[in-house]
Amino acid sequence: MELQLTKVNLTEKFSLFDSHWEPKIVGELNEQYVKIAKLKGEFVWHHHESEDELFMVVKGSLIIKLRDVEIKLNEGEFFIIPRGIEHMPVAENEVHVLMFEPKGTVNTGNTESEKTLNDLKKI
Repeated sequence: MELQLTKVNLTEKFSLFDSHWEPKIVGELNEQYVKIAKLKGEFVWHHHESEDELFMVVKGSLIIKLRDVEIKLNEGEFFIIPRGIEHMPVAENEVHVLMFEPKGTVNTGNTESEKTLNDLKKI
């Protein structure tokens, strides 16, 4: 088996798409996907039964609403949402985020909506 080493340039990857709330897979490690997404507006309230979720802001700022507090993330900051915690990401302006999630994680968790994606694209 040949070892494949790949360097990823996030600026280049973000330039390949314009859609919001549609994560793209940019890497894999330890049964997890490394995903990037452009976010704008409000997402949906949801939680993930079995997965923690990491959001890191690459560009812009993001608010993670929890039922009793709001977490504001600026460029270079990340927040880990523990499994089972209901949350809703909100981006007043376009924000670029990097996420680490187990491969089976559905973006809307326990909530089915028009924003649910079951087939993510690799870029």
